[in-house]
Amino acid sequence: MRNWRLMGAAALGAIAVSIGAAAPEPQRGRGRGQAYPPGQCPAGTTEVRPGMCQAPELPPPSILDYKPRSTLVTKARLVPRARYPFVDIHSHTAVTAANIAQMIQEMDAMNLRVLVNLSGGGAAAVAEKVAFIRGSGHADRFAVFANVNWRGAGGAGWAGAAVADLERAVRNGAVGLKVAKDLGLSARKADGTRLRVDDPVLGPVWEAAGRLDIPVIIHTAEPQEFFSPLDYENERWLELALFENRRNFMPGQPTFDDLMGERDRMFAAHPNTRFINAHFGWYANNLPRAAKLLDELPNVVMEVAAVLYDFGRQPRAAREFFTKYQDRVLMGKDSYQPSEFPYYFRVFETDDEYFDYYRNYHAFWKLYGLGLSDEVLAKLYYRNALRVTPGLPKAGFPR
Repeated sequence: MRNWRLMGAAALGAIAVSIGAAAPEPQRGRGRGQAYPPGQCPAGTTEVRPGMCQAPELPPPSILDYKPRSTLVTKARLVPRARYPFVDIHSHTAVTAANIAQMIQEMDAMNLRVLVNLSGGGAAAVAEKVAFIRGSGHADRFAVFANVNWRGAGGAGWAGAAVADLERAVRNGAVGLKVAKDLGLSARKADGTRLRVDDPVLGPVWEAAGRLDIPVIIHTAEPQEFFSPLDYENERWLELALFENRRNFMPGQPTFDDLMGERDRMFAAHPNTRFINAHFGWYANNLPRAAKLLDELPNVVMEVAAVLYDFGRQPRAAREFFTKYQDRVLMGKDSYQPSEFPYYFRVFETDDEYFDYYRNYHAFWKLYGLGLSDEVLAKLYYRNALRVTPGLPKAGFPR
Protein backbone atom coordinates (compact mmCIF):
# COMPACT_ATOMS: atom_id res chain seq x y z
CA MET A 1 0.00 0.00 0.00
CA ARG A 2 1.27 3.47 -0.79
CA ASN A 3 2.48 5.57 2.11
CA TRP A 4 -0.11 8.33 1.79
CA ARG A 5 1.05 10.04 4.96
CA LEU A 6 4.33 11.07 3.39
CA MET A 7 2.84 12.32 0.15
CA GLY A 8 2.19 16.01 -0.46
CA ALA A 9 -0.48 17.57 -2.63
CA ALA A 10 1.81 17.58 -5.67
CA ALA A 11 2.40 13.86 -5.33
CA LEU A 12 -1.31 13.23 -4.90
CA GLY A 13 -1.95 15.25 -8.03
CA ALA A 14 0.61 13.22 -9.93
CA ILE A 15 -1.26 10.07 -8.97
CA ALA A 16 -4.61 11.63 -9.70
CA VAL A 17 -3.99 12.94 -13.23
CA SER A 18 -2.50 11.05 -16.13
CA ILE A 19 -2.22 12.89 -19.43
CA GLY A 20 -0.84 10.03 -21.47
CA ALA A 21 2.48 9.73 -23.28
CA ALA A 22 0.96 10.42 -26.71
CA ALA A 23 -0.52 13.80 -25.74
CA PRO A 24 1.33 16.72 -27.36
CA GLU A 25 2.76 19.43 -25.16
CA PRO A 26 0.09 22.15 -24.72
CA GLN A 27 1.03 25.54 -26.11
CA ARG A 28 0.91 28.64 -23.94
CA GLY A 29 0.01 32.08 -25.16
CA ARG A 30 -2.77 33.88 -26.94
CA GLY A 31 -4.20 32.13 -29.99
CA ARG A 32 -2.10 28.99 -29.57
CA GLY A 33 -4.85 26.46 -29.08
CA GLN A 34 -4.61 22.84 -30.22
CA ALA A 35 -7.31 20.51 -31.45
CA TYR A 36 -8.52 17.66 -29.23
CA PRO A 37 -11.75 15.67 -29.10
CA PRO A 38 -14.43 17.79 -27.37
CA GLY A 39 -14.28 17.50 -23.61
CA GLN A 40 -10.85 15.84 -23.61
CA CYS A 41 -8.43 18.69 -23.03
CA PRO A 42 -5.16 17.61 -21.40
CA ALA A 43 -4.08 18.79 -17.97
CA GLY A 44 -3.03 22.43 -17.87
CA THR A 45 -5.42 23.49 -20.64
CA THR A 46 -9.05 24.47 -21.01
CA GLU A 47 -11.50 24.25 -23.91
CA VAL A 48 -11.67 27.74 -25.47
CA ARG A 49 -13.80 26.60 -28.42
CA PRO A 50 -15.40 23.22 -29.18
CA GLY A 51 -12.53 20.81 -29.68
CA MET A 52 -9.87 23.50 -29.16
CA CYS A 53 -7.72 23.44 -26.02
CA GLN A 54 -5.39 26.16 -24.81
CA ALA A 55 -3.12 26.78 -21.83
CA PRO A 56 -3.32 30.15 -20.05
CA GLU A 57 -0.61 32.67 -20.85
CA LEU A 58 0.00 33.23 -17.13
CA PRO A 59 0.77 30.59 -14.46
CA PRO A 60 -2.54 29.41 -12.98
CA PRO A 61 -3.19 29.77 -9.24
CA SER A 62 -3.53 26.72 -7.05
CA ILE A 63 -6.90 25.50 -5.80
CA LEU A 64 -5.92 27.02 -2.44
CA ASP A 65 -5.21 30.49 -3.78
CA TYR A 66 -7.96 31.04 -6.35
CA LYS A 67 -10.67 33.03 -4.57
CA PRO A 68 -12.47 35.07 -7.24
CA ARG A 69 -14.51 38.09 -6.16
CA SER A 70 -18.12 37.89 -7.28
CA THR A 71 -19.49 40.94 -9.07
CA LEU A 72 -23.07 39.66 -8.71
CA VAL A 73 -25.30 42.11 -6.88
CA THR A 74 -27.87 40.24 -4.79
CA LYS A 75 -29.86 40.83 -1.64
CA ALA A 76 -28.25 39.54 1.54
CA ARG A 77 -30.29 38.78 4.64
CA LEU A 78 -27.95 37.49 7.30
CA VAL A 79 -29.73 35.45 9.95
CA PRO A 80 -27.78 35.39 13.23
CA ARG A 81 -30.72 33.95 15.18
CA ALA A 82 -33.04 31.09 14.20
CA ARG A 83 -36.69 31.98 13.70
CA TYR A 84 -37.76 29.35 16.24
CA PRO A 85 -35.97 27.85 19.23
CA PHE A 86 -34.25 24.72 17.98
CA VAL A 87 -32.81 21.41 19.09
CA ASP A 88 -29.31 20.59 17.90
CA ILE A 89 -29.77 16.83 17.80
CA HIS A 90 -26.17 16.22 16.69
CA SER A 91 -23.35 17.67 18.77
CA HIS A 92 -20.31 16.29 20.54
CA THR A 93 -19.79 19.11 23.01
CA ALA A 94 -19.87 18.24 26.69
CA VAL A 95 -21.02 21.01 29.00
CA THR A 96 -18.73 21.58 31.99
CA ALA A 97 -18.26 24.07 34.82
CA ALA A 98 -15.62 25.77 32.69
CA ASN A 99 -17.77 26.37 29.60
CA ILE A 100 -21.42 26.41 30.68
CA ALA A 101 -21.77 30.16 31.22
CA GLN A 102 -20.34 30.98 27.79
CA MET A 103 -22.37 28.25 26.11
CA ILE A 104 -25.67 29.46 27.58
CA GLN A 105 -24.88 32.97 26.37
CA GLU A 106 -24.05 31.71 22.86
CA MET A 107 -27.06 29.40 22.74
CA ASP A 108 -29.44 32.16 23.83
CA ALA A 109 -28.06 34.48 21.15
CA MET A 110 -28.79 32.06 18.30
CA ASN A 111 -32.01 30.59 19.79
CA LEU A 112 -30.47 27.17 20.41
CA ARG A 113 -32.75 25.79 23.09
CA VAL A 114 -31.43 22.22 23.61
CA LEU A 115 -27.97 20.94 22.75
CA VAL A 116 -27.62 17.16 22.56
CA ASN A 117 -24.21 15.65 23.36
CA LEU A 118 -23.99 12.40 21.41
CA SER A 119 -20.69 11.40 23.06
CA GLY A 120 -22.19 10.26 26.34
CA GLY A 121 -20.24 7.02 26.64
CA GLY A 122 -21.37 4.02 28.68
CA ALA A 123 -23.71 3.98 31.67
CA ALA A 124 -21.18 5.31 34.20
CA ALA A 125 -20.04 8.18 31.97
CA VAL A 126 -23.65 9.09 31.18
CA ALA A 127 -24.46 9.25 34.90
CA GLU A 128 -21.61 11.68 35.49
CA LYS A 129 -22.61 13.97 32.61
CA VAL A 130 -26.30 13.96 33.50
CA ALA A 131 -25.59 14.64 37.17
CA PHE A 132 -23.68 17.78 36.22
CA ILE A 133 -26.45 18.97 33.89
CA ARG A 134 -29.15 18.43 36.49
CA GLY A 135 -27.21 20.36 39.10
CA SER A 136 -26.15 23.19 36.80
CA GLY A 137 -29.31 25.26 36.91
CA HIS A 138 -29.75 24.65 33.17
CA ALA A 139 -31.18 21.13 33.13
CA ASP A 140 -33.65 22.14 30.41
CA ARG A 141 -30.89 23.10 27.94
CA PHE A 142 -28.85 19.94 27.52
CA ALA A 143 -29.32 16.21 26.87
CA VAL A 144 -27.06 13.18 26.49
CA PHE A 145 -27.05 10.10 24.27
CA ALA A 146 -25.30 6.88 25.26
CA ASN A 147 -22.80 4.85 23.23
CA VAL A 148 -22.13 1.12 22.86
CA ASN A 149 -18.66 -0.44 22.84
CA TRP A 150 -18.42 -2.86 19.91
CA ARG A 151 -15.30 -4.59 21.20
CA GLY A 152 -15.95 -8.32 21.44
CA ALA A 153 -19.18 -8.20 19.43
CA GLY A 154 -20.32 -11.69 18.54
CA GLY A 155 -18.39 -13.21 21.44
CA ALA A 156 -19.89 -15.04 24.37
CA GLY A 157 -21.91 -12.74 26.59
CA TRP A 158 -21.27 -9.59 24.58
CA ALA A 159 -24.87 -8.87 23.55
CA GLY A 160 -26.24 -9.31 27.06
CA ALA A 161 -23.59 -7.03 28.55
CA ALA A 162 -24.09 -4.36 25.86
CA VAL A 163 -27.86 -4.33 26.34
CA ALA A 164 -27.52 -4.23 30.13
CA ASP A 165 -25.19 -1.24 29.94
CA LEU A 166 -27.57 0.57 27.57
CA GLU A 167 -30.45 -0.06 29.96
CA ARG A 168 -28.40 1.39 32.85
CA ALA A 169 -27.45 4.39 30.71
CA VAL A 170 -31.12 5.14 30.05
CA ARG A 171 -31.92 4.81 33.75
CA ASN A 172 -29.04 7.23 34.35
CA GLY A 173 -30.61 9.81 32.05
CA ALA A 174 -29.55 9.03 28.46
CA VAL A 175 -32.32 9.94 26.00
CA GLY A 176 -30.95 8.08 22.96
CA LEU A 177 -28.18 5.92 21.52
CA LYS A 178 -25.49 7.26 19.18
CA VAL A 179 -23.64 4.93 16.79
CA ALA A 180 -20.41 6.26 15.30
CA LYS A 181 -18.94 5.61 11.87
CA ASP A 182 -16.49 2.98 13.14
CA LEU A 183 -19.36 0.50 12.87
CA GLY A 184 -19.03 -0.83 9.34
CA LEU A 185 -15.69 0.84 8.63
CA SER A 186 -13.20 -0.22 11.29
CA ALA A 187 -14.96 -2.02 14.15
CA ARG A 188 -14.12 -5.72 14.40
CA LYS A 189 -15.98 -8.71 15.75
CA ALA A 190 -14.53 -11.02 18.36
CA ASP A 191 -13.24 -13.26 15.54
CA GLY A 192 -11.39 -10.34 13.89
CA THR A 193 -13.69 -9.90 10.89
CA ARG A 194 -15.30 -6.59 9.95
CA LEU A 195 -18.40 -5.86 12.00
CA ARG A 196 -21.09 -5.18 9.43
CA VAL A 197 -23.84 -2.71 10.21
CA ASP A 198 -26.49 -5.36 9.54
CA ASP A 199 -24.74 -8.18 11.40
CA PRO A 200 -27.39 -10.18 13.32
CA VAL A 201 -25.22 -10.13 16.47
CA LEU A 202 -26.16 -6.45 16.86
CA GLY A 203 -29.89 -7.14 16.74
CA PRO A 204 -30.36 -7.23 20.54
CA VAL A 205 -29.00 -3.67 20.79
CA TRP A 206 -31.38 -2.28 18.17
CA GLU A 207 -34.30 -4.15 19.69
CA ALA A 208 -33.42 -2.86 23.16
CA ALA A 209 -33.51 0.73 21.90
CA GLY A 210 -37.02 0.14 20.56
CA ARG A 211 -38.15 -1.42 23.82
CA LEU A 212 -36.63 1.46 25.82
CA ASP A 213 -38.39 4.01 23.55
CA ILE A 214 -35.19 5.83 22.62
CA PRO A 215 -34.01 6.74 19.11
CA VAL A 216 -30.78 5.48 17.57
CA ILE A 217 -28.84 8.15 15.69
CA ILE A 218 -26.41 6.34 13.40
CA HIS A 219 -23.50 7.68 11.37
CA THR A 220 -22.67 5.12 8.70
CA ALA A 221 -19.88 5.60 6.12
CA GLU A 222 -18.77 9.01 4.85
CA PRO A 223 -19.65 11.20 1.83
CA GLN A 224 -19.84 9.25 -1.41
CA GLU A 225 -16.77 10.89 -2.94
CA PHE A 226 -14.62 9.75 -0.01
CA PHE A 227 -14.92 6.30 -1.56
CA SER A 228 -14.09 7.45 -5.11
CA PRO A 229 -10.68 7.69 -6.79
CA LEU A 230 -8.63 10.72 -5.80
CA ASP A 231 -8.54 12.33 -9.22
CA TYR A 232 -9.27 15.83 -10.47
CA GLU A 233 -12.90 14.94 -11.12
CA ASN A 234 -13.50 14.26 -7.41
CA GLU A 235 -15.39 17.26 -5.99
CA ARG A 236 -13.92 16.57 -2.52
CA TRP A 237 -10.31 16.48 -3.77
CA LEU A 238 -9.05 19.21 -1.45
CA GLU A 239 -10.58 17.67 1.66
CA LEU A 240 -9.15 14.26 0.81
CA ALA A 241 -5.75 15.78 0.09
CA LEU A 242 -5.86 17.47 3.50
CA PHE A 243 -7.10 14.55 5.60
CA GLU A 244 -5.60 11.12 5.07
CA ASN A 245 -8.11 9.37 7.33
CA ARG A 246 -11.00 10.37 5.05
CA ARG A 247 -9.70 8.36 2.07
CA ASN A 248 -11.90 5.30 2.03
CA PHE A 249 -11.01 4.03 -1.44
CA MET A 250 -8.12 1.76 -0.45
CA PRO A 251 -8.12 -1.92 -1.46
CA GLY A 252 -9.98 -4.16 0.95
CA GLN A 253 -12.24 -1.46 2.34
CA PRO A 254 -16.04 -1.69 1.99
CA THR A 255 -17.54 0.47 -0.73
CA PHE A 256 -20.03 3.27 -0.22
CA ASP A 257 -22.84 1.13 -1.59
CA ASP A 258 -21.78 -1.81 0.60
CA LEU A 259 -22.24 0.33 3.70
CA MET A 260 -25.46 2.00 2.54
CA GLY A 261 -26.94 -1.41 1.81
CA GLU A 262 -25.95 -2.80 5.21
CA ARG A 263 -27.40 0.17 7.05
CA ASP A 264 -30.65 0.33 5.11
CA ARG A 265 -31.23 -3.42 5.50
CA MET A 266 -30.67 -3.02 9.23
CA PHE A 267 -33.29 -0.25 9.35
CA ALA A 268 -35.78 -2.53 7.60
CA ALA A 269 -35.04 -5.48 9.90
CA HIS A 270 -35.95 -3.48 13.03
CA PRO A 271 -39.22 -1.66 12.27
CA ASN A 272 -40.05 -1.12 15.95
CA THR A 273 -36.93 0.99 16.53
CA ARG A 274 -36.72 4.67 15.57
CA PHE A 275 -33.56 5.57 13.66
CA ILE A 276 -32.16 9.05 13.01
CA ASN A 277 -30.04 8.89 9.87
CA ALA A 278 -27.08 11.15 10.74
CA HIS A 279 -25.75 13.50 8.05
CA PHE A 280 -28.90 12.79 5.99
CA GLY A 281 -27.55 9.28 5.55
CA TRP A 282 -25.08 10.80 3.04
CA TYR A 283 -28.02 10.98 0.63
CA ALA A 284 -28.25 14.81 0.58
CA ASN A 285 -26.55 14.76 -2.83
CA ASN A 286 -29.10 12.20 -4.04
CA LEU A 287 -32.54 13.33 -2.90
CA PRO A 288 -34.41 10.71 -4.97
CA ARG A 289 -32.51 8.01 -3.07
CA ALA A 290 -33.30 9.75 0.24
CA ALA A 291 -36.98 9.92 -0.71
CA LYS A 292 -37.05 6.23 -1.59
CA LEU A 293 -35.57 5.34 1.78
CA LEU A 294 -38.12 7.42 3.68
CA ASP A 295 -40.99 6.05 1.59
CA GLU A 296 -39.96 2.48 2.33
CA LEU A 297 -38.93 2.86 5.98
CA PRO A 298 -41.38 4.76 8.22
CA ASN A 299 -39.12 4.20 11.26
CA VAL A 300 -36.35 6.42 9.81
CA VAL A 301 -35.90 10.20 9.93
CA MET A 302 -33.04 12.36 8.63
CA GLU A 303 -30.90 15.02 10.30
CA VAL A 304 -28.97 17.68 8.45
CA ALA A 305 -25.59 17.92 10.22
CA ALA A 306 -22.58 18.75 8.05
CA VAL A 307 -24.36 18.43 4.68
CA LEU A 308 -25.69 21.97 4.30
CA TYR A 309 -23.55 22.39 1.18
CA ASP A 310 -25.69 19.85 -0.69
CA PHE A 311 -29.04 21.48 0.13
CA GLY A 312 -27.74 24.95 -0.70
CA ARG A 313 -26.62 24.03 -4.22
CA GLN A 314 -30.01 22.55 -5.22
CA PRO A 315 -32.45 24.91 -3.49
CA ARG A 316 -35.55 24.11 -5.53
CA ALA A 317 -35.24 20.33 -5.21
CA ALA A 318 -34.27 20.62 -1.54
CA ARG A 319 -37.20 22.90 -0.74
CA GLU A 320 -39.56 20.44 -2.40
CA PHE A 321 -38.01 17.59 -0.42
CA PHE A 322 -38.18 19.37 2.95
CA THR A 323 -41.77 20.36 2.27
CA LYS A 324 -42.89 16.88 1.25
CA TYR A 325 -41.02 15.13 4.08
CA GLN A 326 -41.48 17.88 6.65
CA ASP A 327 -42.23 15.36 9.41
CA ARG A 328 -39.00 13.44 8.78
CA VAL A 329 -36.20 16.04 9.06
CA LEU A 330 -34.31 17.23 12.15
CA MET A 331 -31.85 20.05 12.80
CA GLY A 332 -28.27 19.08 13.67
CA LYS A 333 -24.88 20.70 13.28
CA ASP A 334 -22.18 18.21 14.45
CA SER A 335 -19.37 20.67 15.23
CA TYR A 336 -20.38 23.25 17.83
CA GLN A 337 -19.12 26.47 16.23
CA PRO A 338 -21.44 29.42 16.99
CA SER A 339 -20.16 31.37 13.96
CA GLU A 340 -21.32 28.60 11.60
CA PHE A 341 -24.94 28.11 12.70
CA PRO A 342 -26.16 31.28 10.90
CA TYR A 343 -25.30 29.67 7.56
CA TYR A 344 -27.92 27.00 8.33
CA PHE A 345 -30.48 29.64 9.29
CA ARG A 346 -29.81 31.57 6.08
CA VAL A 347 -30.12 28.52 3.83
CA PHE A 348 -33.32 27.31 5.50
CA GLU A 349 -35.06 30.64 6.15
CA THR A 350 -34.20 32.95 3.22
CA ASP A 351 -34.28 32.87 -0.56
CA ASP A 352 -30.89 34.59 -0.82
CA GLU A 353 -28.73 33.66 -3.81
CA TYR A 354 -25.10 32.83 -4.40
CA PHE A 355 -23.46 33.16 -1.00
CA ASP A 356 -20.48 31.47 0.58
CA TYR A 357 -20.37 28.28 2.60
CA TYR A 358 -18.26 28.38 5.75
CA ARG A 359 -15.58 25.80 4.87
CA ASN A 360 -14.00 25.94 1.43
CA TYR A 361 -12.52 22.46 1.64
CA HIS A 362 -16.03 21.02 2.09
CA ALA A 363 -17.54 22.94 -0.80
CA PHE A 364 -16.02 25.35 -3.29
CA TRP A 365 -19.44 26.23 -4.72
CA LYS A 366 -21.94 28.87 -3.58
CA LEU A 367 -25.18 28.36 -1.64
CA TYR A 368 -28.78 29.44 -2.24
CA GLY A 369 -31.61 29.78 0.25
CA LEU A 370 -34.51 27.33 0.38
CA GLY A 371 -37.02 29.81 1.83
CA LEU A 372 -38.85 27.17 3.88
CA SER A 373 -42.30 27.96 5.26
CA ASP A 374 -42.86 28.64 8.95
CA GLU A 375 -44.59 25.29 9.38
CA VAL A 376 -41.69 23.37 7.88
CA LEU A 377 -39.15 25.40 9.86
CA ALA A 378 -40.91 24.70 13.15
CA LYS A 379 -40.86 20.97 12.46
CA LEU A 380 -37.24 21.01 11.32
CA TYR A 381 -36.07 23.11 14.27
CA TYR A 382 -37.87 21.46 17.19
CA ARG A 383 -41.20 19.65 16.71
CA ASN A 384 -39.81 16.55 15.01
CA ALA A 385 -36.95 16.24 17.49
CA LEU A 386 -39.34 16.37 20.46
CA ARG A 387 -41.52 13.69 18.88
CA VAL A 388 -38.70 11.35 17.89
CA THR A 389 -36.79 11.79 21.19
CA PRO A 390 -39.38 11.81 24.01
CA GLY A 391 -36.73 12.28 26.72
CA LEU A 392 -35.68 15.74 25.51
CA PRO A 393 -36.49 18.76 27.72
CA LYS A 394 -39.77 20.33 26.59
CA ALA A 395 -39.59 23.74 28.25
CA GLY A 396 -39.02 26.87 26.18
CA PHE A 397 -40.62 25.73 22.92
CA PRO A 398 -43.79 27.24 21.39
CA ARG A 399 -46.91 25.22 22.05
